[in-house]
Amino acid sequence: MTLRALVVDLSGSEAETLCDALLEAGALSVSCEDVRPAAKQDLAEPGEPGSWPRVRLVALCGSEHAPEQLLRLACDASGVAMREHAVATVPDEDWVAKSRHGFGPIRVSRRLWVVPSWFDPPDAEAVNLILDPGLAFGTGSHPTTRLCLRWLEQRVAGGETVLDYGCGSGILAIAALKLGAGRAVGVDIDPDAVAIAATNARRNGVAGEFFGGGAIPGLTADLVVANILASPLKVLAPLISERCREGGHLALSGILREQAEEVADSYAGWIAFTAPQEEEGWVCLSGTRR
Repeated sequence: MTLRALVVDLSGSEAETLCDALLEAGALSVSCEDVRPAAKQDLAEPGEPGSWPRVRLVALCGSEHAPEQLLRLACDASGVAMREHAVATVPDEDWVAKSRHGFGPIRVSRRLWVVPSWFDPPDAEAVNLILDPGLAFGTGSHPTTRLCLRWLEQRVAGGETVLDYGCGSGILAIAALKLGAGRAVGVDIDPDAVAIAATNARRNGVAGEFFGGGAIPGLTADLVVANILASPLKVLAPLISERCREGGHLALSGILREQAEEVADSYAGWIAFTAPQEEEGWVCLSGTRR
């Protein structure tokens, strides 16, 4: 297969946002490199390019995708301005090794890690989510995913039914089960994401249930989490809220700081929100079903 590398230089915080958007748009993999001279590079945790002032992002693209089109789609989805970029051909034999180089274990909290399959977990006693970068959103590198993971860590006490709307890679449903939930159901409009989520669940030794077409199965959940985007969250407010039982808890993410009030207003008839959590300009709204 002929592969091409899309190369973009940008700030570390923008690179984190753009990585997941490129994977969701169809990039085979995305890696990040600190572009400062070695003598001036600060110590940074592996897999956390947001701590670097400037980053060189390299996205590997198959022949079925035009690199420029992928970049435009990812920029539009993530809110990052379109950048100047370069495109180069990559020899077949070394692309896997290059793609892995940019990803390492990500510490989400004291108890939670996201670990690519080619690494040993840094903390064997932690809740380790074994997840490789792939074509579905949700690798732990994006602030919205980390916010939702931390919310689940706080809310899962044991035995709950959890609904993940817009499950992507399945990371949130998988985390809920590994934290002790009794049942976790994920839905997504992308059939590829549903298949990837099921594979990831098996890899993690949990029995997640995943459904395509965006249709929510007939269940009422104790915990509902939706990490998508502000516009669909507003449109889907009645549907998502009604799947959370009275007294249950809801978390919404994929929301920029300036969008939070509008999204919260869309759910005001069903959900009593607490103070939002925020990371790098992204917000997680959470509350209790009235």
